[in-house]
Amino acid sequence: MFSPVKTVASSTLRQVTKNKETKHPTDISFQSAAPNAILMEASTGTILYEKDADKEKPPASVTKIMTLLLIFDALSKKQITLNDTVTVSEHAASMGGSQVFLEPGETQTVDTMIKCIAVSSANDACVAMAEHIYGSEDAFVAKMNARAQALGMKHTHFINCCGLDAEGHYTSARDIALMSRELIIKHPDIFHYTTIWMENITHVTKRGESEFGLSNTNKLLRQYQGATGLKTGSTSKAGFCLSATAERNHISLIAVVMACQSAKERVKDCASLLDYGFSLCKVYTDKQPPALSPVSIHNGTQEMLSCKYDKNFSYVFTSEIDPNKIQKKVIFQKNLSAPIKKNQVIGKLEYSYHQKNIGSVSILASHSVKKATYLDYLKKLILSY
Repeated sequence: MFSPVKTVASSTLRQVTKNKETKHPTDISFQSAAPNAILMEASTGTILYEKDADKEKPPASVTKIMTLLLIFDALSKKQITLNDTVTVSEHAASMGGSQVFLEPGETQTVDTMIKCIAVSSANDACVAMAEHIYGSEDAFVAKMNARAQALGMKHTHFINCCGLDAEGHYTSARDIALMSRELIIKHPDIFHYTTIWMENITHVTKRGESEFGLSNTNKLLRQYQGATGLKTGSTSKAGFCLSATAERNHISLIAVVMACQSAKERVKDCASLLDYGFSLCKVYTDKQPPALSPVSIHNGTQEMLSCKYDKNFSYVFTSEIDPNKIQKKVIFQKNLSAPIKKNQVIGKLEYSYHQKNIGSVSILASHSVKKATYLDYLKKLILSY
């Protein structure tokens, strides 16, 4: 049977190969000033640059990328909704560090809590959401570590959900890139929050209502063309960290730096990484795929079925390419049999470059074909005379 080929590589795959389209990150002249850095092309997971990227270090509030990933996982599974009411516990309200000063017993919607986390890096909102989804911060953190392991984050262990310095709480630049990619690929709605520059929320407590201003700490949003997020972090132990995402001309990049000396330097270092990445990447789009002929169908009211491509194929290359060397192969499911529904996947168009599979596009049925009945066969027999 036909099995679709994913056009997006696995999050756990480190695509640093000897193929001509991918340069090894140590074979380049570019150098980042950050002590620990990595640059990833998001759609394929290709590593474009790395520097001491597996060093285990405290990540500060960049931890919240995993917290946000679990929140959005819960939303996609319908465990929670954006309109759910979250009640703040004593424990959540007691969090130090960056916060929005939620009070015990105060309620906010999930939507507002996500804004507090993504924009103002609110530790109190993180813990409140952790308790809302899994009952306790400890249970939530256990899920964070399980999710990290499933993503292949080999140099990560979480102790809390907000990133406060703690013994045994660490990750690496590579692992931050992995969880960042998972978040933006699986849940692109995160950009609705990470691109907010300033916004007000309303506290409703026993003392009445009061406005509180959220202000984004990611200065790249105002300083870098195409910046979309993602998360800053800083503590005395971690230094200044940033996982930066940006998109230009349908190319999406993730730049991660850790242990920078200042907020200004982390922005400068990420901007340099992103500039380098955009200079490397090129988008190939096949606007003239092979023409498709009708295919035969067994046991149907029609013997032939017309078909179409789901979309134009696109792929991001990280060096010069020769489009004439891209190979295409049309593959249909074997023994196609009615009933067939309109837009049902019946095959694929595979693409490869230098013997490496680079993805595929689904082939769909252009119309429905019903399963033939006894009367259909009898009618066909009569008409044949």
